[in-house]
Amino acid sequence: MKSFNLKEMNLTKYLFFTGKGGVGKTSIACAAAITLADQGKKIMLVSTDPASNLQDVFNTSLDNKGVQIKEVPNLIVANFEPEEAAKEYKESVVGAYRGKLPEGVIRNMEEQLSGSCTVEIAAFNEFSNFITDEKVQLEFDHIIFDTAPTGHTLRMLQLPSAWSNFISESTHGASCLGQLAGLESRKDIYKHAVKTLADKDMTTLVLVSRPEIGSLREAERASQELQDLGVNNQVLVINGVLNQHDDSLSQDIFNKQHDALKDIPQHLKGLKTFEIPLRPYNVTGLANIRSFLHEDNIKFSYEKLNVAAILTLKDVVDDLCNSNKKVIFTMGKGGVGKTTIAAAIALDLAKRGKKVHLTTTDPAAHIKFVIDDSYGITLSSIDEKKELEKYQEEVLSKARETMSEDDIAYVEEDLRSPCTQEIAVFRAFAQIVERSEHEVVVIDTAPTGHTLLLLDSTQSYHREIQRSQGDIPGSVKKLLPKLRNDDETAVIIVTLAETTPVHEAMRLEEDLKRAGINTKWWVINSSLFATKTSNAVLKAKASNEITWINKVNEISNGYFAVIEWKAEELKGEKLLDLLN
Repeated sequence: MKSFNLKEMNLTKYLFFTGKGGVGKTSIACAAAITLADQGKKIMLVSTDPASNLQDVFNTSLDNKGVQIKEVPNLIVANFEPEEAAKEYKESVVGAYRGKLPEGVIRNMEEQLSGSCTVEIAAFNEFSNFITDEKVQLEFDHIIFDTAPTGHTLRMLQLPSAWSNFISESTHGASCLGQLAGLESRKDIYKHAVKTLADKDMTTLVLVSRPEIGSLREAERASQELQDLGVNNQVLVINGVLNQHDDSLSQDIFNKQHDALKDIPQHLKGLKTFEIPLRPYNVTGLANIRSFLHEDNIKFSYEKLNVAAILTLKDVVDDLCNSNKKVIFTMGKGGVGKTTIAAAIALDLAKRGKKVHLTTTDPAAHIKFVIDDSYGITLSSIDEKKELEKYQEEVLSKARETMSEDDIAYVEEDLRSPCTQEIAVFRAFAQIVERSEHEVVVIDTAPTGHTLLLLDSTQSYHREIQRSQGDIPGSVKKLLPKLRNDDETAVIIVTLAETTPVHEAMRLEEDLKRAGINTKWWVINSSLFATKTSNAVLKAKASNEITWINKVNEISNGYFAVIEWKAEELKGEKLLDLLN
């Protein structure tokens, strides 16, 4: 693999950096923007990422219009707040009905417009302005976007039904895409934006990944989804490659990365690929951004740890056991280690004499590689794909009775949305949680607060009854009250000691609070700070975790545990190593 070098790329007018949270796309987008600006190019850098930390990166207050970075004369930076934009849009839709409709209906309308799909549309709405603005196009040599629209958003915008009366007239319509109802006037702007994205002479999509199996698979999924929509001009950047290995930990990390890259998904092998070494510092401030693509400086953080004692996963399980929790969720973004931690908690509870059931949305084969039922634990797996297919067929069979082909195409796309996928597995979750009457149920991931609220209102239940077959089991109706009961249920938020995973976990906690579900424990997984590495790069990187350990300590009021980075695949009895 070649080192990431902008001179070796055929740079187009628009550059989109995309990848799952925490892979470093903001750092790379910022470094690329400054590198090009330093070469004399006029650059606009735009972020539409809800977890963006651009203000911290540049140590400058930013807005959505664009701010001149005084130390980089050729660089203008704009930072959109898609969640704020989504709130404004929500009020523009709902405001007209306040005082005219019952409060319950208003609350339901607000929740309809509170999902991740609304935020995606708000983000697309913002950067569409830049893609279609001729003045911006003439003023700048390159416009760089931190994050790109998902395939789901683009497919939705291309559907004829998205702009028909189907949306505004249908009271039982799409579970989270009804927000398009107020955007008819922007139809042509969106069409132009989608066309520009697919123009290989105008746009390059830079897929960013870590040298890890899960991250590479996510990059492959995004690449295929966008290629299917005609976005073919793609390159791959592997960020965080460790090249210097001189102690056992660094050797283990090097080997793990090497194995992941050796087995890189087939689809990604055809892309032009670059690598960026693991940088042992937070990419904030101009000096760090400038060195990110060029130098491997060792930079330590000298922030002090504001924690009297760091707790372990054993302390978490002690509390779960002593408070006799019956339903335990591990929640967090993909790639933070929820499944392994859920299995470790289940095993330790079983060792303490509890009757335990462990379930996951990972494929059954995966959980069986981690643990099996010989440890006195019963296992189950919710197959999201099968549950989604089953739910889709129920909804579509009902829709076909009354809807046109265009409208059915819209419903089909709605059924691919993140919110709808959660609704699809909701019933399976509900049945498993019912087992908590007789045993402790440990669940790897759960529906978000938005999905729970969506299904909580009478209007939403009514809509879901119409769209499916009217089958809302008693287990579903009982689920939310059970989850809101702190005496029975514990939600454990799993994160990493890094910027984006912590910010995403904070948003998850807020989401759950809206649904009336409290969280107590946080777990910071795969911590380098908790190791005793002597490798200079890893030691410096470990020092930079302190900021985020202090942050999690503050958010959780001290109720958090830290698990050190482990090289080996943990399974069976070895899972108990996570507790120490």
